[in-house]
Amino acid sequence: MNRAPVLRMEDPAAAALFRDVLSRQGVAIIPCDTIYGLVGGVPESEERIRLIKGRGEDKPFLILIPDPGRCPDFSPMPVPVELSGFWPGPLTLILPRQGGGTVALRVPDSPFLRGSMRSTGAALFSTSVNRTGCPPLWRERDIIGEFRDDVDLILTAGDLEGRMPSTIVDACLRPFRLVRKGALELPAGLLE
Repeated sequence: MNRAPVLRMEDPAAAALFRDVLSRQGVAIIPCDTIYGLVGGVPESEERIRLIKGRGEDKPFLILIPDPGRCPDFSPMPVPVELSGFWPGPLTLILPRQGGGTVALRVPDSPFLRGSMRSTGAALFSTSVNRTGCPPLWRERDIIGEFRDDVDLILTAGDLEGRMPSTIVDACLRPFRLVRKGALELPAGLLE
């Protein structure tokens, strides 16, 4: 069994190795400017991420995109102007999906992630680093111990204690509806 390499985010080899993992349709663990995330290219990595997490097909993953210009790839609805100023950042928007249903999109405030997505052309599934039903992991040693044999790469940035996941807002509705309170505190009056 191959054990995933573990590198610090600032390691000069980290970006190239991460892009290589994405180009091989692999799965990585990386700090996602909020909490650690389990990430992989859309749509190729979905089944593998579900297996790693032990997550059923009924709950979708959010999708990271490098900039709002990629929204039309996933949704016919433009990002509402009232919310556009919060990207890049810890805001996930639920929008109508191309072809029906909804999709959760976020532009992360991580130049590393955005640059990697731009250079590979990939949008990324992202989900917290944990097995379904367990709390998200934030200690490097716990993440490495639990997932090193399941993923292709782990990039670390220290223990991320006290970090919150992204705030999730349903932008399909007016007024907008808060789905999950997270790292971004939205101004009063913007939500129902």
